[in-house]
This record gives sequence, C-alpha cells and structure tokens, in this order.
Amino acid sequence: MLIIKTSAGASEDSCIKWTCSRLSPAENGRRPDASPARMWERSQIWCHKPCLLFSQVHGIMRRSSSFNTGRIEHLYQNPQTHTEGSEHGLRSSAVLDMKLHYGDLTDSTCLVKIVNLVKPSEIYNLGAQSHVKISFELAEYTANVDGVGTLRLLDAVKTCGLTNSVKFYQASTSELYGKVQEIPQKETTPFYPRSPYGAAKLYAYWIVVNFREAYNMFAVNGILFNHESPRRGSNFVTRKISRSVAKIHLSQQEKFSLGNLDSKRDWGHAKDYVEAMWLMLQEEEPEDFIISTGEVHSVREFVEKAFAHVGKTIVWEGKDENELGRCQETGVIHVKVDPKFYRPTEVDYLQGDSTKAYQRLGWKPKVTFEELVKEMVDADIELMKKNPNA
Repeated sequence: MLIIKTSAGASEDSCIKWTCSRLSPAENGRRPDASPARMWERSQIWCHKPCLLFSQVHGIMRRSSSFNTGRIEHLYQNPQTHTEGSEHGLRSSAVLDMKLHYGDLTDSTCLVKIVNLVKPSEIYNLGAQSHVKISFELAEYTANVDGVGTLRLLDAVKTCGLTNSVKFYQASTSELYGKVQEIPQKETTPFYPRSPYGAAKLYAYWIVVNFREAYNMFAVNGILFNHESPRRGSNFVTRKISRSVAKIHLSQQEKFSLGNLDSKRDWGHAKDYVEAMWLMLQEEEPEDFIISTGEVHSVREFVEKAFAHVGKTIVWEGKDENELGRCQETGVIHVKVDPKFYRPTEVDYLQGDSTKAYQRLGWKPKVTFEELVKEMVDADIELMKKNPNA
C-alpha cells in the first residue's frame, strides 16, 4: 500500500527528484508527465535530469522476521536502519523522501497512527492477499485483509478528520466479475465473484462506494484487469511462465507445470495501469473506472509467445490433464498440466471495456501483449544469468 503526500509548492530540494527526462504535456496527451506510471519507470533508470514529483511518498509494509523488500529496494528507506536501498538502487538523496512504516491492514490502531502522522493527500490502497487460488485455503485471512482491511483504512481517514482532504484509491479487480454476465465487462456489468478473493474485494468495492456517498469522501475503485511486469510475484502464472521459459532457455530447467491452459485474460502492463490509477485521483469528481486493454489471450497463448521469443515452437499433445507442450525443434516436453493448479471454481473469460477511462481520463494502454511477454522473458533471462536460484 502506498500513501502519497503531494506538495505543489515544495522546493526541488525537499522533493523526490526522479531521474529521467520528462515528456512535455503535449507528448503526454493530457497533463504534464508527473504520474506514478512515470514514477514506476524512473525508478529503474538513472539519468542526469531531475524532475519534481512529490514532497513525500510513504509506504506501509508488514512486520516480518526479515526485511523483505526485494522488489522495491531501488526506492525505499529502510525503517530499521534509515539507510537507502541496495547498492543497485538509486544513488540519490531523493530516496530519503520515500519512507516505509511498519503496519498491517488487520491492525486499525497502527493505520490510524500512520494516517495521522503522515496526513496524506492521496492514498493508494494496494495492500491485499492477492493470490486467487491461495484465497480458497486462506479464506478468512483474505476476507480480513482485503475486505475488512479496506474498511479499517477508510475508517482511519475518517477518524483522523481527513475525509475532506484525502483522495482514496482502492485497488479493485476484474475478479469481481468471475462468472461473467456480459462480454466485455463494463462498469455497469453485474458482479459474480467466484473466489474468496473476489468476494472480499466485492465488500471492499461497496464499502468504498458507501464512504463516498455517506461522508462525501473522494474515494474511487479502479477495477483493474490483469496487469503484469517483470516485478510480478513468481507464484502468479505469467511470471511462472516467464521464469520457467528463461530457465529452460539457459538449460537450467527442462519443464514446468500449469493448470487451466484455456483460461482467457485481458493482460496489460502494470506501468500503464499505475498511470490510470493516478489519473483517477486527478479528476474533479470521484468515479469508478475499468482499466483494461480490451484484448483477450489464453494462458496457452502466453506460453507459446514466451517460448517463441527464445526460438522454440510449442506443439500441444493430449487433452485436459494429460495435455503436454512439446518443443517442435527438439522434441523435448517443456509443459505439463497438473490438476493441483486448477481452481475449485474457475474464471474462464475476462475482457474489460475501458471506453469510460478513454473518454474521461484520456487513458489508453501503450504496451502490447507481445511487448509485455518479451519484456518479462528478457528480464528473467537476465535475472537467471546472474542468479539461477532467484
């Protein structure tokens, strides 16, 4: 979860200076390019030209036995040592303006304490137990974090008397649609979640709407369809595919197993979707938006594209749980189907309609499906070259 405090009048020295050239307002198409999407990009590039974004960025992380911030080391200030990220991180005093706080969405006291301390102007609630299949085994925990946790955070804003000054973004999900009632799915499509995760997020969706209507709070739901990047967790299917293909390409692995190959999803790039999140909070009035590409691809197609990028053609043999993916060039089996990866209730087809976001926010995705797959595979090839056990 990110709490972002903006300050338009802050001096450059007091603000985060993300290090990459800015696009002009004309290039951005709508507003000067000071969005979290570019923040995401700048966090990975070191150039010489600074630009002014935020006075402070605060994040909340759970307390654990180890300081596990591998995917944000280039951004954070360690709350244990008050030092910058790893040696591979940004070499800038700007990092000192990004702070992490220990906290948990199951602990309302700590949320009130942090919100009162930071007094943010924008909150992005990205905290969740977000793995759909795991939610069937951790149903109560998922409900507590994803559903009631959202209520706790909203209530912390209200308790601190900030309902008139905070803009609140809730990371909603296409899993709300589950057993789809309409294709493509729009903001008006009836919900039908098919997992404890989806059900918990449905509660979160409606409690955001309730706070918006009851307390006149600027609170919005971003119903984001699947969004990926090289930073995706390795237990998610897209990253599992890209990592496995990379390891096979480097002769570190021979095969891997998947569940439903015919599950179809609307996949986009995370940095495009983060831009949409930010745009929602720049509107005059709070509204909910679907963010998607409008294109649908199967898990099978993701596998084929990933292997094609490393020069392998996958041909499929067998049916259902006996299906195999064999390399046409070598005859080696690289993909197997394992029923243990099936969900108890499947969500077979998700396709979003982002017409409203395009018309109202001026938003549209920039990264294509093919570019996304290639980027993820290339990133994992480089990662596995350096550390095969990563």
